[in-house]
Amino acid sequence: MSKLFHKLFPSIKFCNTSTEEIEKIINSLKIKESSGYDEISTQILKPSAPFTSCPLNYICNKSILSGTFLTRLKYAVVKPLLKNGDRKNVANYRPVSLLTSFSKVFEKIIYDRLLKHIETINILVDEQFGFRIFSSSDKASYKLIDEILNALNNRMAVGGIFCDSQKASDCVNHNILLMKLEFCGITGITYKLIKPYLGGRYQKVVLNNHSSSLCSNWSEITHGVPQGSILDPLLFLLYINDLPQITNDNSKIVSFADDTSIIITNPNPTNFGNSVNKIFQHINEWFSKSSSLNLDKTHYVQFVTKNSSLIDFNFMHGNKKIANICNTKFLGLTLDNTLSWKTHIETIIPKLSSASFAMRAVKPFLSQDSLRMVYYTYFHSIMTYGIPTFIP
Repeated sequence: MSKLFHKLFPSIKFCNTSTEEIEKIINSLKIKESSGYDEISTQILKPSAPFTSCPLNYICNKSILSGTFLTRLKYAVVKPLLKNGDRKNVANYRPVSLLTSFSKVFEKIIYDRLLKHIETINILVDEQFGFRIFSSSDKASYKLIDEILNALNNRMAVGGIFCDSQKASDCVNHNILLMKLEFCGITGITYKLIKPYLGGRYQKVVLNNHSSSLCSNWSEITHGVPQGSILDPLLFLLYINDLPQITNDNSKIVSFADDTSIIITNPNPTNFGNSVNKIFQHINEWFSKSSSLNLDKTHYVQFVTKNSSLIDFNFMHGNKKIANICNTKFLGLTLDNTLSWKTHIETIIPKLSSASFAMRAVKPFLSQDSLRMVYYTYFHSIMTYGIPTFIP
């Protein structure tokens, strides 16, 4: 982190909460029937906000003054959710972590103060587009493609390394994160709160079927940022905030949360392969210390004009050859190596066809306003996504 920034950031100013803030936070939570181990959902908590906000305010302020994150708020129930494919294959499930509703209230208090500190002194790097106000996947896509087009227009060799972080949030090292938080000015009471917030956490897996439920024993979590928590995205952004230090004058990084891509350029085609391998060595070194890079899903794309040819070189990591492919997925867009968008169009046509069929099927039963809502949800959103990226 110190290599990226010239000096330590000023310390955060952490203030107590109030009954009004607690009630506002509770009212902002989404109404859900799901709950943590305490079986108190937001569906129950929200109507009782006028009665619970005062005692919660007292408890939260006591915790803030003592720098203690309550132990009972650090238990999570994990339920596997089938994504697709064979139900007997564990890899086809996504774990959903359910924390208590009271934990989310206390986390939101910490989150709001952290975010204000981060935005006031501009801690997050410009290369990061994820989970930020006034940012979006459209802006990240536009930045990436703009870098590629500028390089091609200047007759430079250009390629992209598209990294796949293997369970990035689960691999966060607590000691490294705490060190980076201190550098960012997260000290004093805030540091005392986050340190126990990360440590001493427990989770159990619950399997539900039609007749009964099966569950594991409680197990301690030693790595990672709590999934399903309010602080998870923000802490992860601070954890990877120094990633751009791996780049040089011939490379640019574009990140959307844990989705990391690096564009490498070189005016000399002969030296281009060496530039790509050197940058990848730096990437892998960073990930080996701080997270986990999935080499099987990390790949490389060389971008060229229609009349030029690919540069032949081996993109290696040790004895493993990194896949060199002609098109890739980037934040919902399918990029081919000539940026023709033909592959992307072929990808979305079946989705638009299915949306059209669905609209025809429900047309006799819905009003015009309802049909318009269906159109914008299932057709318009797919058709217009990424349009700012296509416009030169």
